[in-house]
Amino acid sequence: MGKVMVIGALGNVGGYVAKYLIQNKQEVVVADINIEALNKKYGNMVESVFFDFTDKNTFENALKNIDRVFIMRPPRLGNPEDLKPFIEKLKEKGNIKLVSFLSLIGVEKNPVPPHHKIEKYIKQAGLTYCHIRPSFFMQNISGIHAFEIKHFDRIVVPVKNSLTSFIDAEDIGEITAKVLSEPDKHKNCGYSITGPEAIDYFEVSKILSEETGRKIIYANPNPSFTKKYWIDIRGLDKEYSTVMGMLYMMTRMGTAKKVTTTFEEVVGKKPQTFRQFVKKNLSAWER
Repeated sequence: MGKVMVIGALGNVGGYVAKYLIQNKQEVVVADINIEALNKKYGNMVESVFFDFTDKNTFENALKNIDRVFIMRPPRLGNPEDLKPFIEKLKEKGNIKLVSFLSLIGVEKNPVPPHHKIEKYIKQAGLTYCHIRPSFFMQNISGIHAFEIKHFDRIVVPVKNSLTSFIDAEDIGEITAKVLSEPDKHKNCGYSITGPEAIDYFEVSKILSEETGRKIIYANPNPSFTKKYWIDIRGLDKEYSTVMGMLYMMTRMGTAKKVTTTFEEVVGKKPQTFRQFVKKNLSAWER
């Protein structure tokens, strides 16, 4: 086989996809707009190439000897149309064995998130695909929401008591790497993957409290306040905050509570629990 292109290899999921592809002894090409950061992170373990979804001139060189591709939509690109030229380029090449797109659980029935249209573009292009549709990342708690936990012992997420079947980004990366390493076994599939349980944010705060030794509170704010807080106080990008708010509104409606056994069926082991995740990431919330 040829090489596997991993887009977004500087991120949580993309980094784990690359890690497990290397473990699976695949030839890997990591692609991003920050070539210096790629070289610093991966050194000579893989080939690093400059790639930009918004610049067609970067496509040809990045796709040299590539026959499988992992696609992750950069948060800065809120318009799904931004990815269409690259998808059309993959179709033009004609030798792509599998495209694995990092999508979103339930998105096949929900046309609102940009992931829905991107999935459609890939299918309409006639590309062989395996969409990875995870539930919410556990890394949201150690990443974008860590600030309030670390400094104020608060979780600021507007979902009331809705359940979320959190999954560790490492597990997402591992199953995606397995799919890309065995392209003939996963043709034209959509894998909805979750952790082993669905919990609410009151339980999240309880686990965090027990493991950090501090009293962590779930603030349970309303959606309009939360969006204003993210933009005006935290200084988060407005478009990013809007998409995040939309995803959490879906959670309030019960779309994130589904628990699947797909990860175990494909990988052959159980996904990690939220408590396991907290134990190995305590440094994210230390003061």
